[in-house]
Amino acid sequence: MNHDTSRRWQMLAIVAAIVYVVWLLAPVLMPFAVAAMLAYLGDPLADRLERVGLSRNWAATIVFTVLLLAVGGVLLLLIPLIARQVENLIENLPRYGDWAQHTAWPWLQARLHLDPRMFDSDRLLVAIKAHLGSIGDIATTVLGKVSRSGLGVVQWLANLVLIPVVAFYLLRDWDRLVGTIDRMLPRSVEPTIAHLARESDKVLGAFVRGQLLVMLALGVFYGATLGAIGLTVGPLIGMVAGLLSFVPYLGFIIGFIAAIIAALVQYGDWTHVLLVCGVFAVGQLLEGYVLVPKLVGDKIGLHPVAVIFAVLAGGSLFGFLGVLLALPAASVIMVLLRYLVERYRMSELYNEEGPDDPVIAEVDVTVHRDGEVETDTTVMSPKDDRAAP
Repeated sequence: MNHDTSRRWQMLAIVAAIVYVVWLLAPVLMPFAVAAMLAYLGDPLADRLERVGLSRNWAATIVFTVLLLAVGGVLLLLIPLIARQVENLIENLPRYGDWAQHTAWPWLQARLHLDPRMFDSDRLLVAIKAHLGSIGDIATTVLGKVSRSGLGVVQWLANLVLIPVVAFYLLRDWDRLVGTIDRMLPRSVEPTIAHLARESDKVLGAFVRGQLLVMLALGVFYGATLGAIGLTVGPLIGMVAGLLSFVPYLGFIIGFIAAIIAALVQYGDWTHVLLVCGVFAVGQLLEGYVLVPKLVGDKIGLHPVAVIFAVLAGGSLFGFLGVLLALPAASVIMVLLRYLVERYRMSELYNEEGPDDPVIAEVDVTVHRDGEVETDTTVMSPKDDRAAP
C-alpha cells in the first residue's frame, strides 16, 4: 500500500469514527444543535461589533442579549395568541363534527358511492362504547408511564436551560473553535476543506437566515389575511402554514385545506372559500417571486423532491434533531456533491478518450417530404474491417 492510499484510508477511518460518535450521541445532541444554530445566527453580528471596536466578550454578550430578548418577546406574543386560538378551536369542535357528519360525509358518499353505514354516527358510538374498556386500560398504562417519567421531564427542563448557556459560550468562542478545527486539519487537505467550508457557509447563511425570515413572513401574512377575512382560527392556521413552509408545498397544502374547512364550517358560502383561495394564491406568488428570491436566493439549489427526502430521512435517522438539521445538512451535502462532480469532470476517467468501438452502427437517417423516415445501418465487425480493401 503506497503513501497516498494509506493516507486516504486514515482519513476515511477518522470520518467514519466521527460519524459513528455522532450517531451514538444523537439522543443528547438536541440542546447543543439548537445552541450551535443560535450561535451561528449571531456570529456575523458579533463579528461586526468586533470590527467596530468591541471585545469579543462584549460583542457576544450584546448579541446574546438581543437574541434572548427577541426569542422571549416572540414567545410572549405567540403563547397567549396560540392559547386563545386553541381555545377557540376546542369551542368550535362540535360545529366541525356536525359539519363533517351532515355535510362532508354525505357529499363524499354521493360522489364516491360509499356504504351509507360507513359514516353512521350511531355505529361509531356503539364501537366507542364497546372499546371503552380497552381505552381505559391504555389510559392507565399511559398515565403510569407519565407518572414514572419525572426524570424525563427534569431532563427536558435541563435541556431547555442548557440551550442559552451553551449558545452564549459557543457564540463567544466561535472564531476560536473554527481556528482550532482549521489547525487540526491535515495540511494536505486544509485548502480544499477551507474552500468547501466557505462555500457551505454561504449556502447555510442563505438558507438558515433567509428561510427563517420566509417562514416568519408567510406566517404573519397568512395569519393576518385569514383573520382579516373573518376566520376565527385564521391566525392559528397561518402560523402553522408558515412554520411548515420550510418543506416545499407542505405548509401551503395543510394551511389551504384547513382554511377551506374552517371557511365552510364557519360561513358555509362560496364567497369566503374564494377569499381563502385568493389569500393562498397571493401567498404562493409572494413566496415564489418576492420572499425566496430576495431572502434565500438561488445558492442552495435543492430540488423540492430532495428537500422532502432530506426531511424524511433526517427524521427517520435522528428523530426531531434530524428534521431540524435535515435541510442545512442537505445544503452542505449539495456543496460537496458539486465539488465531487467538478473533480470528476477534471479527471482522466471523464476526459480520456477511448478507442473507437468497431461494432457501433453507422446510421444514415433520411427524412422524406411525406414524413417517412428511412435508415441505412451498416455494422462492421473487426473481421470485416480487416477484410475491407
